[in-house]
Amino acid sequence: MEKKPQYQILKNDLRSQILSGVLKEGDILPSENELTAKYKVTRSTVRKALDLLVNDGYIIKKQGKGSIVKLQRHSLGLLSFRGFSDVLGNKKLKISTVLLQEPVLIHWPENFFYSLSGEELAVKTYFISRLRFVNEDSVMLEYTYIPNIGLDNFLSVPLVNNSLFQTLRKRYRIDINNVSQDLHAISANEEVASLLDYYPGAPVIHLYRKYTTSKSDLKIYSSLYCNTDKYFLSNEFN
Repeated sequence: MEKKPQYQILKNDLRSQILSGVLKEGDILPSENELTAKYKVTRSTVRKALDLLVNDGYIIKKQGKGSIVKLQRHSLGLLSFRGFSDVLGNKKLKISTVLLQEPVLIHWPENFFYSLSGEELAVKTYFISRLRFVNEDSVMLEYTYIPNIGLDNFLSVPLVNNSLFQTLRKRYRIDINNVSQDLHAISANEEVASLLDYYPGAPVIHLYRKYTTSKSDLKIYSSLYCNTDKYFLSNEFN
């Protein structure tokens, strides 16, 4: 594996200290001289690491004071039952989706996170895995399960704009009516941390969701992991 440059290692270490609470809001970071001595790197390496932390919204620099921890987080209305693209389809944001696992028909996982009906258990489920980005920051890892109920030829063509909700609306005339959700604060395991550009053990928000649709016998289930170091969750986007 290619070794990361020293400025990136330093930046990641300071970011981890901020996210874990070792360095708190309002704390002043060690001086450039202190960081140079502690990490045994050049002053230019320290300055580049600090500039990256400024650009990413973790610190601000004040003349005469130094580098101060000040997290600049923005609201994302991801608690809405509307789809990711519908909620964040704002021209001020660059949003994108990486399809980690294209739709595939599988057996239901054991010990599924919601109780399933007899009709659901009698069929297989479509499974999709996606990674969501806002302004090139990975903000959500999403695992979605759709029972194979009335979704003929679902695997025959790609999703519309990588959007499940748009696909259901345009191809099957199925709309999302509402969602019930359970929210937990957890520590990221290695897989989740890697995909969300976090460190293992970092705090993440884990949501279980059950969507109801205009097709009364079709419900959709999702397990989502949210990176909230630069963005926080809300019911509305503003």
